Amino acid sequence: MFRGRYEHTLDEKGRLSLPAKFREALAERGENELILTDFDTCLAAYPLSEWRLLEEKIRAHSTLQKDVRAFLRLFYSGAIESTLDAQGRILIPRELRERAELRKEVVVVGVLNKIEIWSKARWKRFISESAPAFEEIAAKLAELGI
Repeated sequence: MFRGRYEHTLDEKGRLSLPAKFREALAERGENELILTDFDTCLAAYPLSEWRLLEEKIRAHSTLQKDVRAFLRLFYSGAIESTLDAQGRILIPRELRERAELRKEVVVVGVLNKIEIWSKARWKRFISESAPAFEEIAAKLAELGI
C-alpha cells in the first residue's frame, strides 16, 4: 500500500503535507485519518483501519505479561488521531515532534501498511548504519522463502 521515500518539510505549525501517492492510497480506501505514535526513532502513522487491525492482534495477547503491558503503555499512551486537511496535510503535535526530533526537514517513508516520519538527520544515520547489514538481512529473508 505505502512504498517509497520522500523528503518533505514541516511548516511552522507542525503540519506535514503527505506525498501525493500516499494521499491517493488513503483516498482509494476511503480514509482520511491517521493514528500517529512514536515508534523506534521515528513516528509511525497508521490508517485508522490498519490501527484497528493492530489493536485486534494486540488484544489477543495477555496483558498479564509484563512486557506486553510495557509495550501497550509506551505505544498507546503516545498515540493521537490526525485527520488530513483539505490540502492533504496532517498536524503533528509538538510532543511527538520533539520525541522524534522532527525539525523542518523530514523524510516520509512508506512501509507497507503504515507511513513512517523521520527527521532527515535520523534517517541518514539509519541508512548509513543499516546498509552494511542489508545483504545479511536479504539472505535471512531468502531462507524464509521471501
